[in-house]
Amino acid sequence: MEKNIYNTLSYKIPELDSMKKYPTSLYYIGDTDLLKKRKISIVGSRTPNQYSRHIISQIASRLSQIDICIVSGGAMGIDAIAHKSAGYNNTIMVAGTGLDKRYPAVNRKMIEQIELQGLVISQFKPNTPSNRWNFPLRNELVVALGEVLIVAYANKNSGTIRSVEYAQRMGKQIYVLPHRIGESDGTNQLLEDKKAKAIYDIDKFINQFGTTKKEDRDDLFLQYCKTNPTYDEAVLKYGSKVFEYELIGKISIQNGVIIV
Repeated sequence: MEKNIYNTLSYKIPELDSMKKYPTSLYYIGDTDLLKKRKISIVGSRTPNQYSRHIISQIASRLSQIDICIVSGGAMGIDAIAHKSAGYNNTIMVAGTGLDKRYPAVNRKMIEQIELQGLVISQFKPNTPSNRWNFPLRNELVVALGEVLIVAYANKNSGTIRSVEYAQRMGKQIYVLPHRIGESDGTNQLLEDKKAKAIYDIDKFINQFGTTKKEDRDDLFLQYCKTNPTYDEAVLKYGSKVFEYELIGKISIQNGVIIV
């Protein structure tokens, strides 16, 4: 697939005034209208446990249903789950490289879909590689864009905890998933120190930001479609329901991918 042409954002994003220093330039590929929506940032480990994968998938999908855009950093693990579960047309990926690169390579297909349907932005000029010092800056931008920060899974002294420090400095509310002893010790420490709130009830958490129709919550096929499966995957799993939903206009097929 050919690389999309990137542009430079010509206006200021008010949310980024909370950063220590407003980015000198912001490059983008995709739909900048997403910047005008309500946004929530989701971050976490590249190697989360199955529980946090499952819960974050539900949360990102449910937030997207009430038209809240999900912001994350495009990395493996929690980032990728958040982007996919929100739907590629309702997510913003903040890159830690120049936009002429798709990093990490394992997420290349996901990044391509976000470029086509959502928004990828970067404060790094073209040809900037994946230098390790880029990612704290990337993380600060991820946190700044969202009105709150959700931390799914994090060990102490991890890069994710650095994102928490940005949120604290910006005065943003931090939410975490409750974990068992010995798992995600970074988020458990935040709860012990009363620096974050735990998400014990997904419905109660989502209802702070809006409500979804019960029929949409109960429609497992529509929930599945919000993860943007390929047409072939959906037909294999749900058969004629794909054709039915396409006929009534609940989904569409774009470039072989299902869009809600």
